Amino acid sequence: MKKSKRTKKVLEIIGEPKSFQLDQAVDILKKCPKLKFDESLEVSIKLGVDPKKSDQQVRGTVSLPHGSGKVLKVLVFAKDDKAKEALEAGADYAGSTEYIEKVKGGWLDFNAVIATPDMMREVGKLGQILGPRSLMPTPKSGTVTPDVAKAVKEIKGGKIAFKVDKNAVINTIFGKLSFDLKKILENFNTLIAAVSRAKPATSKGIYIKNLVISSTMGPGLAIDLQTLNIT
Repeated sequence: MKKSKRTKKVLEIIGEPKSFQLDQAVDILKKCPKLKFDESLEVSIKLGVDPKKSDQQVRGTVSLPHGSGKVLKVLVFAKDDKAKEALEAGADYAGSTEYIEKVKGGWLDFNAVIATPDMMREVGKLGQILGPRSLMPTPKSGTVTPDVAKAVKEIKGGKIAFKVDKNAVINTIFGKLSFDLKKILENFNTLIAAVSRAKPATSKGIYIKNLVISSTMGPGLAIDLQTLNIT
């Protein structure tokens, strides 16, 4: 297959295939030919868990110190005063049955969902729509809560959720390529610390087996785990 000019340039920058220190990998991604948009920084973390076992599920939330850089549209399922609180806190949409019906009709113009506990009976009916998109509110992630204002501010401020998939991999973003190196490293270290704390008690052996970072349209670069001092 013929390689594009951009791909050839990227391969020249990477050099011989190997694992990198985190700062080296970020530097490589920053040197790749620029695109017309600010790429997200993404990480794929292979874990030494068996996601088929209920006691080895890995999921959680973390507030990145410098935010994700991604502008999120937040939908809050709440009634009356709680809906008003959500809108005042910065939610893009807030309401009850009217939004339930909109989502049932195929409307999906949002990136995060919060719900008050009293709404979950109705929101639960949207499981087949929200679940596959990882948008279903849950108490564990802090998205089912009576304090909707706090939840909205956290998500707007850079709180992200992570969850292991069926292949024992966590895929998530941790910033933007335009961030300076210090912000990128602080966001990354905060995320990895949260994933490490989420290690199941029943997980044995090496927990974090390998780790790759990339930008939205950039190459995947393996990180030398020994330089991160994690297991």
